[in-house]
Amino acid sequence: MSDSTSPPNHTIDARGVTIRFGAFTAVNRASLTVSQGEVFGLLGPNGSGKTTLIRGLCGLLPLAEGEAYVLGKNVAVEAERVRAQIGYMSQKFSLYEDLTAEENMDFYTGIYGMPPADARRRKDELIQLSGIGPYLGRRAGRLSGGWKQRLALVCALLHRPRLIFLDEPTAGIDPVARRDLWNLLFQLSAEGISLVVTTHYMDEAERCGRVGYIYMANMLALGTPTELKEMYEVTPPGTHWLEIQSKDSAALLSKLHDYPGVLQATIFGQSIHALAEKDAALQDLGPDVTMVETEPSLEDVFVALSRAQAQNAG
Repeated sequence: MSDSTSPPNHTIDARGVTIRFGAFTAVNRASLTVSQGEVFGLLGPNGSGKTTLIRGLCGLLPLAEGEAYVLGKNVAVEAERVRAQIGYMSQKFSLYEDLTAEENMDFYTGIYGMPPADARRRKDELIQLSGIGPYLGRRAGRLSGGWKQRLALVCALLHRPRLIFLDEPTAGIDPVARRDLWNLLFQLSAEGISLVVTTHYMDEAERCGRVGYIYMANMLALGTPTELKEMYEVTPPGTHWLEIQSKDSAALLSKLHDYPGVLQATIFGQSIHALAEKDAALQDLGPDVTMVETEPSLEDVFVALSRAQAQNAG
């Protein structure tokens, strides 16, 4: 059996992690590191293996291959000690909806075995941090989506975890609540708490210090948003990304799909993002069309990587 302690300086150090359900491989040789205070984004389509990987790192699923160290402990050896030092927010609101916000907090301080005086101090800290004070007496089931997520985060923080896993924490909440929740996450990061966040929102991925993209069980890319945009697969030699504007973007997009030298194109806001060969004769698109060179978006990155993986698998 391998040593139960990991090298220093990493909150998470996963090496070649593989998780299987029978003959089905849900996560295939994934490797990643997360540092103290880092906001790490884990992205991928539904069914790609994001939640399964998180459950493996929490010690809730056995690893078929590889090893993972979380907070310096091998999850295959000390899963209970790992879980005692981490926080977890699931995709679905998992608190008791018929209890008030404060009753939920009290319930979890009891679950964590916190002494009453320590529990009171920690509750006061988190009430101040989250701003949930005005809603303490409201039943959790009657809170808005954004306040439900804040309450779930508060309950995950009560035992002072050094690492928090958040599985799509902003799904289904409004843009203002999303921004407020992210501001709260960055406050936690500044305090040295490490965060692993799964999301489908590309603007949220841009906020992460580093991002891992998992697709069909495979970790296709890992790095800062800037590093991912500079990958060979995203912008092959002899090509460049263009932002193209027209009075009728929908009609222009249809034209670009069959245009010589245009490798891919999609509507992006009020314009079109296109990957084209540098010598493509795009000046012939029409008098009302303007274009400038641009960098790929993270959405462009993930589409390019997914298509490349699908072609390789085929």
